[in-house]
Amino acid sequence: MQRLPILDNHLHFQWDGKNSIALKEFEKAGGTHAIFAHMPNLANPPKNADEWKMEYDSTLRLADRMRLEVPNVTLYVTVAPYPVQLIRLVELGKTLEEAKLSIEKGMGVAARLFEEKRIIALGEMGRPHFPVEKNILDACNETLEYGMRIARDIGCPIVLHTESGGEEVFCDIARMADGCGMPREKIVKHYSSPIVGPQNHGIFPSILADKDAICEAISVSPRFLMETDYMDDPKRPGAVLAPKTVPKRTMALFESGLFTENDVYRIHKENPESVYGVSFEA
Repeated sequence: MQRLPILDNHLHFQWDGKNSIALKEFEKAGGTHAIFAHMPNLANPPKNADEWKMEYDSTLRLADRMRLEVPNVTLYVTVAPYPVQLIRLVELGKTLEEAKLSIEKGMGVAARLFEEKRIIALGEMGRPHFPVEKNILDACNETLEYGMRIARDIGCPIVLHTESGGEEVFCDIARMADGCGMPREKIVKHYSSPIVGPQNHGIFPSILADKDAICEAISVSPRFLMETDYMDDPKRPGAVLAPKTVPKRTMALFESGLFTENDVYRIHKENPESVYGVSFEA
């Protein structure tokens, strides 16, 4: 186990949160690699390319500082417009078309950061996880397809935020991906249900490191990633799961015999290398 990497596939960090302290907790528990998912500005979403660049730069600066303070953890970053930002732009008085245009500009700025090798994927993008009016849902799906086409053109993975659900959600995502020419295996479904067989239609599930969910997934296949969706919110310490959860859960399942060493290798090295195209060495 000491020769193997341990990855948390999806955490958020904030300037006014624990950030490096939380990452040190992850390291102390045995974590070696983490993917810092951009925390979007919901109060005042960007409206043009310059504002998107400023928002992403804040995340990238925080990541750089954390790398200096926790040098033994390899920290990667993903950025993209968050689907709820589209809704918020409409609430602030933008037309739906203006809101869509802003989201598309944000995806373009994120794509340039990928080409500059400053991020490893576009994410999290997608559609709201709660019911919305049909015109809002349609707009979110249109911007998602726009993002898929950009990602296809530059060979970039994407990380999705969508509603929870079973096979029907994966099937819909796969249909959209095929229509846009986006490889299914380069799409990560963040906060995924523990669906790891053919029912996920080739999409890569990133499953919350809840014991029951991970046990259900591994009973079928190790073709999944593990995440905490840690929020680094001072008002909600430990939400969604604490940063030490993935390494502790991985070790406990290995020690109990539910994970083999090969399972750990697949989940924390082979799978993320296949999706993101970067090296996950111990």
